[in-house]
Amino acid sequence: MKILGLDVGQKTIGVAISDALHFTAQGIETIKWDEEDYSTINNRFAELISQYEVSKIVVGLPKNMNGTIGERGEASERFAQYLEEQFELPVVLWDERLTTMAAERVLIDADMSRKKRKKVIDKMAAVMILQSYLDAKR
Repeated sequence: MKILGLDVGQKTIGVAISDALHFTAQGIETIKWDEEDYSTINNRFAELISQYEVSKIVVGLPKNMNGTIGERGEASERFAQYLEEQFELPVVLWDERLTTMAAERVLIDADMSRKKRKKVIDKMAAVMILQSYLDAKR
């Protein structure tokens, strides 16, 4: 069984998946969605959960640098609760502070153009969130 990692934004969700032994995370895709209507992701998430035999979901929790939860963090908490109820899988919130900036740095260091970075940044952030979770659980 694999673990799905998510970087949830207002317009897109970066998606990553673990290997079966929970050692590595790899990016799958970036899903466009309507944050005002969670059901817009139901079909795609059901497909991903089935296709990858997902047993758990890790959702990035964007905390403020002082550790408090702001508006985006609260939105992630609400979405995580929705996923848990909708798909009947355990959902873990994982501190994602600085993952988007770290993902951006990796892509810049790889000499990727700004246009290409924009297309993959959320997926890369999801990989970093999930990999951080996997590393901490070893």
